[in-house]
Amino acid sequence: MGRVSQAQAEENRRRVVETASRLFREQGTHVSVADLMKAAGLTHGGFYKQFPSKEALVDEATTHAFDELTRLHQDGLERHAGRRDTAQRALIDAYLSTEHRDSVADGCPVAALATDMARDGGDRAARRVYTEGVGDFAELLATDDEDGITRLCTMLGALVLSRATKGSPLSEEILTAAHAALTAQKAG
Repeated sequence: MGRVSQAQAEENRRRVVETASRLFREQGTHVSVADLMKAAGLTHGGFYKQFPSKEALVDEATTHAFDELTRLHQDGLERHAGRRDTAQRALIDAYLSTEHRDSVADGCPVAALATDMARDGGDRAARRVYTEGVGDFAELLATDDEDGITRLCTMLGALVLSRATKGSPLSEEILTAAHAALTAQKAG
């Protein structure tokens, strides 16, 4: 089989990073290289032509996931004409929805990757990107009265618990209670 063009190689790399970003959020970073490449529609052997190691891909896929999150937040601010409070409310509404609960692969990397980042105690790019992303998310949620960390913890905890109890009435109760607490807090 012949060599692929540079453009095709770049497209293949982009596809692997996007696929990894989704799979890592959905299944965790323990996904095998073989399974990841199969999901991307590429051969296992092609992986090491693109990445020096799986850890390098985890770093790049984490960066990709947080870049998506940043774009989503920026789009929300633009959509609400820079009105931070309205954009925050829309973010809370979307974050604490059953749709977001059920869309792990496309959902928030803060929630989806938390356990993997906690297990990896090393000083790697993925951990640094994750930490910075958490700080940026908290800053986005900040109000005149608080720094946003409490709001982020409430949202994140509710999402994780709701996912863990999915299929039971408790799952939606968790989302509803957290939403009510955050929106009452803002209104009050």
